[in-house]
Amino acid sequence: MGGAGNGNGEYLDPADRRQMQLEQVQVSCNRAFKNVPFYRNRFLEAGVSPQDITSLEDLAKLPFTERRHFSEHYPYGLFAVPLRDIVRIHTAPGTAGNPTVSGYTLRDLRVWRDLTARALRAAAVTADDIVQIVLHPGLANWGRDYKDGAEALQASVIPLNALHLAKQIMVLRDYKTSVLITTPSSAAQMEESLFAAGINPTQLALKTLVLVGEPVDEAQRRFLEERLHVTTWIHYGLSEIPGPAMAFECGEHHGLHVAEDHFVAEVLDPESRKPVGLGEPGELVLTSLTTQAFPLIRFRTGDRVRVVPDPCPCGRTLTRLEWLPERIDDLMVLQGVKIQKGQVVLRLKETLGHEPSVVHVGVEERGTYRGLEVRLGVDERLFSDEIKELERIVRTAAFELRQEFGVPVEVRLLEVSGVNRES
Repeated sequence: MGGAGNGNGEYLDPADRRQMQLEQVQVSCNRAFKNVPFYRNRFLEAGVSPQDITSLEDLAKLPFTERRHFSEHYPYGLFAVPLRDIVRIHTAPGTAGNPTVSGYTLRDLRVWRDLTARALRAAAVTADDIVQIVLHPGLANWGRDYKDGAEALQASVIPLNALHLAKQIMVLRDYKTSVLITTPSSAAQMEESLFAAGINPTQLALKTLVLVGEPVDEAQRRFLEERLHVTTWIHYGLSEIPGPAMAFECGEHHGLHVAEDHFVAEVLDPESRKPVGLGEPGELVLTSLTTQAFPLIRFRTGDRVRVVPDPCPCGRTLTRLEWLPERIDDLMVLQGVKIQKGQVVLRLKETLGHEPSVVHVGVEERGTYRGLEVRLGVDERLFSDEIKELERIVRTAAFELRQEFGVPVEVRLLEVSGVNRES
């Protein structure tokens, strides 16, 4: 891309874009095959080489990349450039024991700056805005990318920080924030806290709410818009890698435009792994085109989407997706952070010193509260006739899970026999 938010790639003729994507796919596959043993071995096992990719349809010949591969090749096994060329290393919670580690070259960071700038420009962010970023620590890389993108538009930026909710609201009011970038869960909590503090949103400078990290249903969106007197914009990204604003809303607010000058998006049936019909729901699979340090080849996101088939009145020719709330996999998404039930069980095992009898692991929702809920069966290994000891076990388990995932956690003990375990 060219300068900050350069929109030339947004309006390309679709045939020209497909040719450009094919050329970039070939380059990306060659780089991955040459520099990443994981991809080279996967290609060879599938009986395919980069030279076999002569059309975008040939992507179907390539094997998938899944989240477990990130942890299995911890820390640098999926890097496609030498460490001396890496200028930023980011760590996110993994789904198979080890964290996910991704790297960025200087060029990669410039690409993400331009991607976020373009998405923010589509949300009508300008140099006159004051942008406040309130994200979970697990999305710290997004915070940096959004800061860079907003600064590229010459907006004033209040970067991601560790302030608690009351302080964030004070900043929102006193610093005259006009654009807030946050997750839907955090936005709902801020709305509740604003009214609890007697602050009328009409007295704020806030006019734009950019929602990231989680899908948003229409009812939730309208509620936030009406209560906060804002216009909402939805962005899609991957919390593990490589970053935010991979798809974004325009002023039509009907589907998210995929950054097809940087990614190829496939929508596949999760069972057959074949393309679904136009407009039918399926799993989003992404292949990166311009990422140097951490190429992605047919990454199964687990996100459920459908293509919006009609041309967008805004004039952009980028494919639009509707981001659906139900996931294909069993991951839970809290504050934009993806958590697998197996991760929770593993952490509990490390904390308790034995295999826990897990009755339930899920998301608990009460009003604006969304947190991780864990129910443990009290068996002979966990039993104590001392209430204080049981309370200590609950506190310790909840603390360790909060430390691991950085989200609200409630642990409850159930006196049951013949416990059915979740995995």
